[in-house]
Amino acid sequence: MPSFDIVSEIDMHEVTNAVDQAKRELGNRWDFKNVQADIEQDDKGITISAEQDFQLEQLMEILRMAFAKRNVDSRAISEDGESKSGKLVKQHLVLKQGIETDMAKKIVKMIKDAKLKVQASIQGDKVRVNGKKRDDLQTAIAMLREADLDIPLQFNNFRD
Repeated sequence: MPSFDIVSEIDMHEVTNAVDQAKRELGNRWDFKNVQADIEQDDKGITISAEQDFQLEQLMEILRMAFAKRNVDSRAISEDGESKSGKLVKQHLVLKQGIETDMAKKIVKMIKDAKLKVQASIQGDKVRVNGKKRDDLQTAIAMLREADLDIPLQFNNFRD
């Protein structure tokens, strides 16, 4: 029976490359000369810091552009919270991986509401879709690609 998995993963190597690229661009920008601004990556996410709020927004835009150049979906970034320490404003960004239970339930409901001849089941942080025909599975993939979900989805492990 044909099946595939719906996952939400990001390539951490490409994220590291995008952060490095954003740091290089930060060093080259004239509007950040003599300004204390930084982009740092750790195990939990990315921290950006600057002196002013508008500079923080500029840093966020630089980071999103670097992600786009590296084909990393910027929907995988979620803002965790802004904090002020001394004369710096810091923003912590969390990298989202895996499909949360609420989103998985929403995906399963979307597939069932589409009245396709497929079955969807939640398996940990991914959703497996089974069907008798390959065309039905491809229709389900097309429907999910067109849906406006706030997480990036990948379709892998397609088996015939």
